[in-house]
Amino acid sequence: MITNTRNSNIIYHGSGRRKGAMARVQLIPGSGKMIINRFPAPFYLQFNPAYLIISNSPLQFLGITKEYDVHINTKGGGLKGQTDAIKLGIARALCTISSENRKILKSKGYLTCDTRIKERKKYGLRKARKAPQYSKR
Repeated sequence: MITNTRNSNIIYHGSGRRKGAMARVQLIPGSGKMIINRFPAPFYLQFNPAYLIISNSPLQFLGITKEYDVHINTKGGGLKGQTDAIKLGIARALCTISSENRKILKSKGYLTCDTRIKERKKYGLRKARKAPQYSKR
């Protein structure tokens, strides 16, 4: 989805989900800043270089890390799930910019949504599938 702001900049939107996490992403033409829930990205992701690389990977793959400011609103899940949701949201927002981006990102696997979630606990079991120890006598 594309919207216009007051200062006539175009904003590209994308959303991503992973486990219990959801991220809404806005790409705004700018200098390459990444803001997550009103905090700088390194601070929000606890200065973990793996999380920073994963969340920024679609932009780095296309070589446009310095062309867009990224504003992200994320909630739910943990940091790993939020990082994967951010990655998918950025990839989807990049697809609204150009159809060529979609072909490139799809071949690399950035547009694949990982739908695995935690299985619920069942009655009579200790976890989702772990049964109590069997005693014959």
